[in-house]
Amino acid sequence: MKQIDIDAYKASADFTLASRPTYEMLDETDKRLKKNLEKIREDLGDFQNTLYAHDKYAVLICLQGMDTSGKDSLIREVFKDCNVNGVKVHSFKVPTDLELSHDYLWRHYIALPAKGTFGVFNRTHYENVLVTRVHPEYILNEHIPHIHSVADIDQNFWDRRFEQINNFEKHLAQNGTLIFKFYLHLSKKEQRQRLLRRLRLDEKHWKFSPGDLKERRLWDSYMKCYEEAIRRTTFDHAPWFVIPADNKPSARVLVASILLNALKKFTDIKEPQLEKKIKDNIPLYKEELESDKE
Repeated sequence: MKQIDIDAYKASADFTLASRPTYEMLDETDKRLKKNLEKIREDLGDFQNTLYAHDKYAVLICLQGMDTSGKDSLIREVFKDCNVNGVKVHSFKVPTDLELSHDYLWRHYIALPAKGTFGVFNRTHYENVLVTRVHPEYILNEHIPHIHSVADIDQNFWDRRFEQINNFEKHLAQNGTLIFKFYLHLSKKEQRQRLLRRLRLDEKHWKFSPGDLKERRLWDSYMKCYEEAIRRTTFDHAPWFVIPADNKPSARVLVASILLNALKKFTDIKEPQLEKKIKDNIPLYKEELESDKE
């Protein structure tokens, strides 16, 4: 497989979604991509074990994308070889009454990964500047002071929310959380095919909701909101990566490769050394166990 240039997928403050491809094969067949992913995810699993032993960093992986962009299957395939206790996945749905009784970041904050673990957010705190921006009436459910109607939700409101999200992520990064944000860039044409597949296959019917079509009709609004959200919140400490998602095997390899290559740059993440007294006595411990025949 060709060397992956991480910077080619990183978003900048002036990037455009229209300039980014939605399809990529990485010069490989699907079969070869699956084989490559097997090796990469083994290395990710080994790294997570070292991360756990080191116990000073957490890793937060944020996944965003339109319906059918492949978030669920990507999580399943990329983290398959990690210790099940070392990866915590949270899928954020419509906020519950309890969640709405707190500020909008609360439910995300309490789901953050502990040191030594990977946390995967399937949909993230960015829903609060994406779905709610396309449907500003949802903001009224948050019971925010001085917000009495949609007319009260002006540009200043969204500017403050972007600032709050940036401060949230900056705080996490300064306290040892390594943040990676991936937007799965799906074409509208490919989404149509995937939705049709859900309708044509009986075993996929449970995945379909008429609401999917309602949101699809707002595609252009979502693209505009995604582009602005990514532009305003991509930083070195919390970068956005725009991943071509029309081909699922290549999208999985890209996410796994970007994660592994970036994490390997943290050369201070190492397994701790045994105390000298214990290390010097290893031959004695081995002798005791080898002589114990019970």
